[in-house]
Amino acid sequence: MTNTAISRHGLERRRSQLNDLRRYLQAQEQEFDDLRAQVQGFVGRYVAALGESYLELDALESQLHSATNGLAEALRNSGIDVRSPLAPQATALPVLPQLPVGASLPPEPQSGQVEMAPPTLKTLYRRAAMRLHPDFAGNETDRRAREQNMMLVNEAYAASNRAQLEVLLLAAGEDPVRVTGGNADALRNWLSRCEQLVQGRLRVVQAHMALLTVHPMHRLWLAIAQAEVKGLDPLSVMANRLRSQIGERRQELYIGQRLQPLSGLAQAFLHRRIERMGAAAGTN
Repeated sequence: MTNTAISRHGLERRRSQLNDLRRYLQAQEQEFDDLRAQVQGFVGRYVAALGESYLELDALESQLHSATNGLAEALRNSGIDVRSPLAPQATALPVLPQLPVGASLPPEPQSGQVEMAPPTLKTLYRRAAMRLHPDFAGNETDRRAREQNMMLVNEAYAASNRAQLEVLLLAAGEDPVRVTGGNADALRNWLSRCEQLVQGRLRVVQAHMALLTVHPMHRLWLAIAQAEVKGLDPLSVMANRLRSQIGERRQELYIGQRLQPLSGLAQAFLHRRIERMGAAAGTN
């Protein structure tokens, strides 16, 4: 039969290891939260600087799509075989990975602290004598109580009344494991379950950290932070570029809404739009 006993020293060592693992997990969670907060702060700056421009550009792209779709339909009705351009994709707000709520650890079992066979009747008697002997009394009242209890101890021992000895010892404050013995299975199973939960949570945290560090906003934040250290203003450059694109789309929309389907410019305009939307889809 396999010996599954766990000593008090082994128990405390394993509990200490579990606590170390939990502290490491907490440090990893804090590291993720700190990094996410920093990147989220940058996302706020990014949206404040560029969000309205992206919304305006998306609206123009949507109007352009309607105009070029109408142009393509008119050309097809005239017998010219043309494709419609791909629909534009709206600019999505950046969403960072968010840690799910972790499961709570189960409560530690109240019993099963150490693998220990129940002590013999003689051992119980000796322990009762050590705890209840009148010679250890602190005062006369205590002595009389001890004498009464020792009479009960002697009677229980003489009658091989183990249950009575156990009651007297427990009432005197003896460790229950030293009175009735203990089975470590409950505690061992609890430790195993806690270790599995903590290790599983650690894998979740590390996976989310990996997602966060490869997120486009994290990479952009690092690049812009490095540029800003050098005195540059990349967000302003990006904003100017967006405004330039908005100007181009407005001009393109102005032309597209006024083109006659049977003109030579209509097919060329539609072709350029199809090429640009295809290229945009390929970069996403």
